[in-house]
Amino acid sequence: VLERPVKWVEERSENIQTTSFARDYDMTGRIAATEDGEITAVDVDVLADHGAYNAAAQPSKFPAGFFKIFTGSYDIEHAHGTVDAYYTNTAPGGIAYRCSFRVTEAVYLIERMVKALAQELDMDPAEVRRKNFIPKEAFPYESSTGWTYDSGDYERALDKALESVDYDELREEQQRRIANDDDKLLGIGLSTFTEIVGAGPGKQCDIAGVEMFDSAEIRVHPTGNATVRIGVQTQGQGHETTFAQIVAEELGLDVEDVTVEHGDTDTEPYGLGTYASRSTPVGGAATAVAARKVREKAKSIASNELEVAEEDVVWDRQSGAFHVKGAPDRSLTIEEIAGASYMNSPPDEEPGLEAVDYYDPPNMTFPFGAYV
Repeated sequence: VLERPVKWVEERSENIQTTSFARDYDMTGRIAATEDGEITAVDVDVLADHGAYNAAAQPSKFPAGFFKIFTGSYDIEHAHGTVDAYYTNTAPGGIAYRCSFRVTEAVYLIERMVKALAQELDMDPAEVRRKNFIPKEAFPYESSTGWTYDSGDYERALDKALESVDYDELREEQQRRIANDDDKLLGIGLSTFTEIVGAGPGKQCDIAGVEMFDSAEIRVHPTGNATVRIGVQTQGQGHETTFAQIVAEELGLDVEDVTVEHGDTDTEPYGLGTYASRSTPVGGAATAVAARKVREKAKSIASNELEVAEEDVVWDRQSGAFHVKGAPDRSLTIEEIAGASYMNSPPDEEPGLEAVDYYDPPNMTFPFGAYV
């Protein structure tokens, strides 16, 4: 607009009022293991700078965020951790762009300890990890810090990462350079991680007493087009596409016929926001369940239109239509049923085709991965 460079200079008071930070954690970890590399225990002490005051929308039960995921991807029987918070004359602490609710810090700490263990025992760091991974058949897995991991195949993720870089060849090249006293040494870094996201179950997560569930409203209009209102707000992640795809998949509609509304607190349903990778696990699940409620009502209307008992009506996901059991040629699409819901609804059904769902997830989600 100005067609010239613009420089912003803020005073300290402005900085403290408008910015925040995270990850100022002074962490000390201790790890116990057998001579062959099996981890038996970890102990963690943390000094946490919270700035002038807590700025984060932290779940009330977790003032240190989700740091107690610090056992990572490993089957560790004994774990203990303490976090001591202190306040400083700096900006508000506890939150920053991609702050991760202290998961990043926890991953960094356990991975540094595993690396140190491998060096101490003169073992390949990949083998130390394999020896201690939670086996895939152990899921759902109750960690020693109290989380219930839903699923995982950590060894496969690590193997795929190692294969992608030809890990054995890299190690051989590393040893050749050392043996030849090469001026350029080769460093190889490994890291695996298990996150905890999708906040959150009301039994575990609340903000000032308000439970962290989310909601969605879906209305199918007489034309067959649908409007979905969601309680989470896009920040560029593509909610308009993702949530439209969820509704289209559940109701057999074209994605182009689904309109997603969000961001207007005067009209949109209850929601706790977009952060901590929670939009799809919580808001997306609410949308899917609301769509299934719409589909159940549509089934009742279809039975009335097709003049058969409701138990004789079958939903065909592939064609996106209801048909009479054993007679697929007698069918109705959601678009056709939507028109009937406004013009010829069954006597025991309210007109219209819409639903709302408040979704309180039963658990967090636990994505995982590996880096080389």
